[in-house]
Amino acid sequence: MTETLLAFVVASVSGLVPVLNIEVYLVGAAALVDDGALVAMAVAAGLGQALGKIPYYYVGRGTISTPWLRRKAETPGRWTARVARWRRKAEERPVWGAGLVALSSFASVPPFMVVSVLAGVVRQNVVQFFLVTWVTRTARFLVVVFAPAWAMSFLPG
Repeated sequence: MTETLLAFVVASVSGLVPVLNIEVYLVGAAALVDDGALVAMAVAAGLGQALGKIPYYYVGRGTISTPWLRRKAETPGRWTARVARWRRKAEERPVWGAGLVALSSFASVPPFMVVSVLAGVVRQNVVQFFLVTWVTRTARFLVVVFAPAWAMSFLPG
């Protein structure tokens, strides 16, 4: 129970502070706990990361103000045209936006912090953003916690 709560807290903070790495924490924890706890930790870490990315979403939406983004939005030019094009695409094809969030959330390509901001900029549904993030981050963390044991099973002896 304690390790699950700790995974949630570390994931929440690492969702806000990009230099902290939840994957390193989970790999370390994987060596110390049993498989049942690993699943609970991965789910808790997925939830923590999803909640930790919500402020980035709201920065993109403009609810949380940042001077740099506000200047970009107020200055007509390539940025404004690009955002309008992406917003139109996201409105016309909501699955496209959810797919980009899922890909970035699972593989971190493109960087998920950037995609979190862009999801707010294009006004993706916040509930959809949260749920897709939670599911795909949880899947990512399940891979992270079980990959070491899986890889070790191929070693002789």
